[in-house]
Amino acid sequence: MALDGITLKFITEEISEYIIGSKVEKIYQPSKCELVFLMRSRQGAYRLYMSAEAISPRIHLTKNSPENPSKPPMLCMLLRKRLTGATLTGIEQISLDRVLRLDFDASNEIGDKVKLHIFIEIMAQRSNIVLVDENGKIIDAVKRVDETKSTYREVLPGGTYVLPPSQNKIDISKATVSEIVNRILEKKEQKLSSAILSTLLGVSPIVCREIAYYCAGDDIQTGLLTDAQTVKLNEKTASIKNQLEMNSPKPQVVFDSEEKPLDFSFMEIEQYGNSLKKQNFETFSELLDFFCYEKDRLLRIKRRAGDMLKTLNNATERISKKVNLQKIQLEKCADKEQLRIYAELISSNIYRLEKGALFYDIENYYDNNNTVRISANPALTPVQNSQRYYKEYRKAVTAEKMLVDLIESGEQELVYIDTVLDELSRADTDAELSEIRQELIEGGYIRKRARDKVKLPKLLPPYEFLTSDGFKVLVGRNNIQNDKLSMKTAKNYDMWLHTQNFAGSHTIIVSDNREITETAIEEAACIAAHFSSASDAQKVPVDYTLIKNLKKPKNAKPGKVIYHIYNTIYVTPAKNLPEINM
Repeated sequence: MALDGITLKFITEEISEYIIGSKVEKIYQPSKCELVFLMRSRQGAYRLYMSAEAISPRIHLTKNSPENPSKPPMLCMLLRKRLTGATLTGIEQISLDRVLRLDFDASNEIGDKVKLHIFIEIMAQRSNIVLVDENGKIIDAVKRVDETKSTYREVLPGGTYVLPPSQNKIDISKATVSEIVNRILEKKEQKLSSAILSTLLGVSPIVCREIAYYCAGDDIQTGLLTDAQTVKLNEKTASIKNQLEMNSPKPQVVFDSEEKPLDFSFMEIEQYGNSLKKQNFETFSELLDFFCYEKDRLLRIKRRAGDMLKTLNNATERISKKVNLQKIQLEKCADKEQLRIYAELISSNIYRLEKGALFYDIENYYDNNNTVRISANPALTPVQNSQRYYKEYRKAVTAEKMLVDLIESGEQELVYIDTVLDELSRADTDAELSEIRQELIEGGYIRKRARDKVKLPKLLPPYEFLTSDGFKVLVGRNNIQNDKLSMKTAKNYDMWLHTQNFAGSHTIIVSDNREITETAIEEAACIAAHFSSASDAQKVPVDYTLIKNLKKPKNAKPGKVIYHIYNTIYVTPAKNLPEINM
């Protein structure tokens, strides 16, 4: 993903139409590098989202509402103090670079009118959001940059704000088509897309590849362009220039072979032919909400639950190694019967065996009296050697029993850890993460922290959905809730569903004294598949059975149940869920 300067120009025009002249009503900071301004005007309320995250820096209007921390960060408090009630008077892009300036009319502590500015710099790792006063002095920034991080440009409170260094590239909105094309053609040794990228300001790699594809059907060396291909280069450059001047973008997302968002652009993407799926959007705000939502969600989880993820991954690695070693030891126990036979044979032939022998040659009546050579300890009598083999046999029997139990216990624990990792992958809120953390504390996986002693947030209810024929479907958010849902909340003739051999949530169809339909079972199975580690698969096996057929094994981990009477249905995980509440 690369939000280029031209796309940013279109976004500026798009959001200006809605929020210029509106007032800042509320400010939120969901994470260190994210800001959400609630803007209100006579036309209504809008959420202005800004991000300086390295993987998805951007600005746009959003309909999503990321969960905010219970205690606002210091920067958020500062922004609220300075900008709450301020009026957004303008949004300006610096040339076609990926820098925007938002201008606000605000009031200071004594009520005097002041001008404040927010600069949002969309530059991958160097992305930033900076609050600047009317004299160009930095008030604060999402990312403070001192001399150890940048020798060219510090971003610290009290310092003078300096724009990021400009690139030595041509602004397509100001130069002529011939000037642009001639500059590109000068770079004969470069691939055409690379020559375009190093020449034009405000274009992303996918746009450069698209131009190369239009001109030559491939990304050839610039010096190999024919006259006809050069004409096409002129045409495409003129088309993009006209698209920019007419403010007529065509927001489009292209998906990879697994139908996950791959890239986006302000123009139609033809370079992949019909091999990849594409989707058009009405606005860039809708496109970016769609494209970045999952990445942002996973990044928040990684930050808020990093210690839990690390603990669980370490536990998985440790337990896996232990189980593998136990399996090797178990294989050695496979010869235990041979030890018993040796002990019996020695015992049966004691009358003709003598102390001091290194081995005994004895007829094996278990093998057609074929002679077998049995090693012996010369320091021991035949009786003692027989007892030694009996002792090793009993030890192997005991070890085998213990190892089988230990291996089963270890494998069950690995399954449990997989379920917790699956829960974490779907957690959206701090409340959900707190419940999972509490589960791990109770399981002894992590220690209770000082801040865990505070009152836990109110327990969240299960996810709730409604099938097309009116059956309520409940889905557990974590293992403790799964247990409560399946073993306490649900009635005997409610239906229980769970993905087969995949970690996932317990799913319940509430019968409400009605006969559960095949339609309800199929739709609930799709929901169960969605809330599982197989949510990206095409066909997922889902087991279903009546609640009365479930049993909770003694001392089992949270979420573990057993059942022997069931049916299986193969479904595609639900995408558009018929939700009641989330």
